[in-house]
Amino acid sequence: MATAARPRRLLARLAAAAAASLLVLSGCTIGDGRSGSEGSDDGGAADAPGAEEDASDREELGTSAATDLPADPAEDPAYAEYYAQEIEWGPCEGVAALRVECATLTVPLAWDDPAAGDIELAVGRIAATGERAGALVTNPGGPGVSGVNYLESMPYLISEEVAEAYDLIGFDPRGVQRSAGVECLDDEETDEYLSDTAEMGSTESDELGEKWAARVAESCEANSGDVLPYLDTYSSARDMDVLRAALGSEQLDYLGYSYGTYLGASYADLYPQRVGHFVLDGAVDPTLTREQYAAGQAEGFEGAVEAFLADCLEAGEGCPFHGTVPEAAQQLRDLLDGIDAEPLSTADPQRQLTGALARGAVLTLMYEDGLWEQGRDALAGAMEDDGTVLLSISDRSNERSLDGTYRTNATFAIAAVNCLDRPGPADEEAAEQQAQRVAEEFPTFGPMLGGDGCARWPEPPVREPAPIAAEGSGPIVVIGTTGDPATPYPWAEGLAEQLEEGVLLTFEGNGHTAYGRSGGCIEEQVDAYLLLDTVPTDGLRC
Repeated sequence: MATAARPRRLLARLAAAAAASLLVLSGCTIGDGRSGSEGSDDGGAADAPGAEEDASDREELGTSAATDLPADPAEDPAYAEYYAQEIEWGPCEGVAALRVECATLTVPLAWDDPAAGDIELAVGRIAATGERAGALVTNPGGPGVSGVNYLESMPYLISEEVAEAYDLIGFDPRGVQRSAGVECLDDEETDEYLSDTAEMGSTESDELGEKWAARVAESCEANSGDVLPYLDTYSSARDMDVLRAALGSEQLDYLGYSYGTYLGASYADLYPQRVGHFVLDGAVDPTLTREQYAAGQAEGFEGAVEAFLADCLEAGEGCPFHGTVPEAAQQLRDLLDGIDAEPLSTADPQRQLTGALARGAVLTLMYEDGLWEQGRDALAGAMEDDGTVLLSISDRSNERSLDGTYRTNATFAIAAVNCLDRPGPADEEAAEQQAQRVAEEFPTFGPMLGGDGCARWPEPPVREPAPIAAEGSGPIVVIGTTGDPATPYPWAEGLAEQLEEGVLLTFEGNGHTAYGRSGGCIEEQVDAYLLLDTVPTDGLRC
C-alpha cells in the first residue's frame, strides 16, 4: 500500500505545479490578461460574484461533433478500424525518462463524420514493474498539458505498488503538442505576449488585452483552423475510448487531475458502463459557466495568497512582508503594481521581469505550498529590485527553455479547449460589469482573472454547463483539497454530489490536488481502491 509521502515529491511537484500553472497563466492572458479578462478553474460556482443562471444570458452554442451519435462507436461498423488498432510501442522523442515508451493512435477528426479525416494521438507508457493488473490512463490537467511529458513525473507521484501493478499511460489529447497540436504565435511573439504589461485597470491595459486577444485568435485560426472546431472535451473523451480498446481493457481505469477530472467525468457521462477504477483529483464542476469559472478562481487564489502570507509572516526571518495579513497583501499588490510600471532587471541582461511575468510567477507559487519558502526568497529578491528568481519560476511554468523556445503549446491549447467547453455571457456590457465586480472583491488577481477571455475566439462554444450523473458507472472517487486555489473545494463537493455513486475524499491542506502530495492519507485510500478494489468511505477527511 502507499507509504507516507517520500521526500522526493517536492521536485516532482515542482514540475507538476509548473505544468498545472499553465492552466492559469494561459487562461488569464488569452483574452486580456491585464484587466479582468479570463479565468481558469474556479471556486465558488453559484455563489461567485455576478454568477449567471439563465441560459438565455449566455452566448449561442454551436454543435459538438462528438455528441448525439446514432450508435456507440465501439459497436458501429463505421468505426471498426479505429477500435481494431493495436498499439506498437517504441522509443520516445523529447521525453526525459528512460522507461517511457511511445506510440500513436488514430482517431477521427470529426466523430460524427469518420470519413472527414483522421488525427494521430501521441501515447506514452511506463510498463508495470511487476505482475500487470491493467493499464492506468492518466491526464495531468490544463487543458493543454502534455500527458506524455507528464510521465516524466509519474514515478514520483505514484506509489511503488501501483507502478508494479499498472502500466502508467499518458497521452496528449487532441490539440495538445504531438496530437494535432494547435499552432498559434511563434516563440518570439509568445515571449512578447506573455510579458506585455500595462497598469492594471487602465485604458491602456484594456487596449493591450484587446490587441492580444485578436492577435492570438487570428494566428490560431490561420495556422490551425481546420482542427479548432473539434477540440472540445467530449471529442477527447471519445478518443479515450479508442485508447481503452487499444490497451485491451474492457473498462477504463483512470486517474485525472484538475481539468483531467472534467475529461474523466465526460467519459463517464458517455460510457458509464465502461468506467473501471476512476479517481478524479482536484475536481472541476461541470455545471459552471465561463464567468463562474473565472470568478471562483479569483476567490480561490485570493484565499491562497492570504494563506501564503500568513505562513510567511509566521516564519518571520526571510519574509519580505510585515504587519497583518491584509497589510501584507497590500504590500504584495503594491510590489506587483510597481513592477507593472517599472520592470525589474534579472541575471539575464537581455530580459526583464515585467508585471505580467511576475504575476504569473506568484500564481504558480500558490499551486504548491512546498514552494512557499522559495516564493518568500523570490519576492524578497524582487523587493530588492532583482527579478531573477521570479523570472525563473515564470519560465518553468510556461515551459520556456533557456534558448527562448517553448517545449509545448499549452499556452494556446488551453484556450482552444476551454473556449469550446463553456459558454460566456452574451452581453458584452454584462461581461464588463462582472469583470469589475470580481476585480473589486478579489483585488490581488481578480483584475486579471475576472472576465471573458474567449470573446474573440473564432469558434463558438459547443457545450452547455450541466451536471453529470454517470448512471450505472459504479463508484467514482472524487478528491478535493480544502485550500486548492485552482479547483477549489466546492467543485469537488459539487461533482461528487452529481455523480450517482460519487465518493468524496477531502484533504485538509493547501495547494492544488492531493494524490501524491497529501503525506500518505489520500494515497492510502486511492491505492487500496486501485489495488484491492476497496472503495473509500464517502466523506472521509484527513
